[in-house]
Amino acid sequence: MSLVIENVTKDYPTRTGTLSILRGVSLTLERGAAVAVMGPSGSGKSTLLHILGTLDRPTGGTVALDGTNPFALSEPELAAFRNARIGFVFQDHHLLPQCSVLENVLIPTLVSATTKPAETEAYARDLLARVGLGDRLDHRPAELSGGERQRVAVARALVLKPALLLADEPTGNLDRINAQAVGELLLALHEQERNVLVVVTHSADLAKLFPRRAEMNDGHLHFLP
Repeated sequence: MSLVIENVTKDYPTRTGTLSILRGVSLTLERGAAVAVMGPSGSGKSTLLHILGTLDRPTGGTVALDGTNPFALSEPELAAFRNARIGFVFQDHHLLPQCSVLENVLIPTLVSATTKPAETEAYARDLLARVGLGDRLDHRPAELSGGERQRVAVARALVLKPALLLADEPTGNLDRINAQAVGELLLALHEQERNVLVVVTHSADLAKLFPRRAEMNDGHLHFLP
């Protein structure tokens, strides 16, 4: 299993000409790889993540996950591919306030055509136990701390066992202690699940936890020594 992107570009037309956000980004990550991508605001970090997650299309270049080019799929096929193969953790947890912790984690399974309800619920319960919330299954998000809500979001991202896990500033709304805990949790679960993990962050403390670090600058991606 691998993620391969080659010479990916992203341009936007403006009244004064073409605005280039990504300028020929290439990256290969094999199963079990984890990388933290840093860089100043406007450098292209989130744009790259959105393309990897198929939420945005590149202007040029190729993207392949497990040998599949998602942008060659029809829109229904792409939606199914994204749901089954890619997990997302955002800066805000985006939990549904009316749903319990367990129900929130199970939301991605509602549109999956391949899951078996009993098995996925058992796996969701297992994930919540691993993130330290096994005794909070029936709680609503309002009854949880910020760090606990983000742990629920991490479990939700993993419930369909995605090949690719993407995190956009996953500790940005947390205090230092909770940020450290969520960062360590992300990496621990990544090692257990053996997926590809890509995190974009402004946090040097979070980036230091990762075995590989890269920097986006002016639309280019460079790995750090």
